[in-house]
Amino acid sequence: MLVTLITAALLAVIGVYCVAAKKNLLKKLIGLGIFTNFIHLLFISIGFREGGIAPIATSDNLDMFAAYAVDPIPQALVLTSIVIQLSVTALALSITILAFRHFKTLDTDKMKELSG
Repeated sequence: MLVTLITAALLAVIGVYCVAAKKNLLKKLIGLGIFTNFIHLLFISIGFREGGIAPIATSDNLDMFAAYAVDPIPQALVLTSIVIQLSVTALALSITILAFRHFKTLDTDKMKELSG
């Protein structure tokens, strides 16, 4: 559990650094994807239970279901977040393509200079 949280924190730092410090739009988008994966990993690690069973109640596991069942809410949130991440990434890439066609560069500093 601790290794997962350390990995998640490392992904968060890398993602924020890429979004805040990099000047290239594609590198910013990659940083955004890394940061979103941090959120996914954090949700999954919150919902993890050592020795857990699937959250499906059957007649075989009713006596231990409440004690060992894994919470399905974080898993559903992560699946929803993956779909949202795909949509946001596709939209951001299309905007990046349009910005490149207009400014002929992906450097955000040069885009500010060209806007006048």
